[in-house]
Amino acid sequence: MKKNIVLFTLFVLPIVAYLFFASGVNSFTKLPIITPKVADLGNWKSLKGEKVSLDNKITILGFSGTEILKNRGNLFNLNEKIYQRYHTFNDLQFVMVCPLGTEKDIKNIMDAFDDFTDVSQWHFVFTTPEEIESYYKQLKLVKPLDANAGTSNVFIVDKLRNLRGRKDQKEYKEGYDTFHPSELSNEMLDDFKIILYEYRAALKKNHNATKQL
Repeated sequence: MKKNIVLFTLFVLPIVAYLFFASGVNSFTKLPIITPKVADLGNWKSLKGEKVSLDNKITILGFSGTEILKNRGNLFNLNEKIYQRYHTFNDLQFVMVCPLGTEKDIKNIMDAFDDFTDVSQWHFVFTTPEEIESYYKQLKLVKPLDANAGTSNVFIVDKLRNLRGRKDQKEYKEGYDTFHPSELSNEMLDDFKIILYEYRAALKKNHNATKQL
């Protein structure tokens, strides 16, 4: 009897667990919508002079604030934990909304990143602190911007401009704190993988699966 239990534990149970999780991904791993249809970015000045839009892109959205140089470690954490791993996906972009006057600081940070990172999927747009505050309010989030028109949180916005996160009362999460590398490596990475899975599944269903997603 004991031998049968040992054999079951060693061989059968792992297979059952694998089949459970493999079949369950599609049924229970869908990241909820926190705020539907957030506004697209305005015709704000960008660092590279290009038009930046949230449409048809999975976007990691952030708000740098005026103290970006002081808080550059937050960008470094995001770059290390998420950006470098996934930036080659064509359907993904990293967008930071920044106050006017911080262009030089951002350029200095990106020049430093460029020594070890392909920074082509980093995008920075600039506008007034008042417009940043107005844009942020329509995201309808719990945590407000700080006094410098910034936050250490970043947010996942899907291709339809829905801000995604966790709505469970025990684990509500609307954003991911770049100050804490462990949060990026765990909660954010887990949720980001769910978004990628959703799009991979949709592409596969429509026979349009690509290497990008």
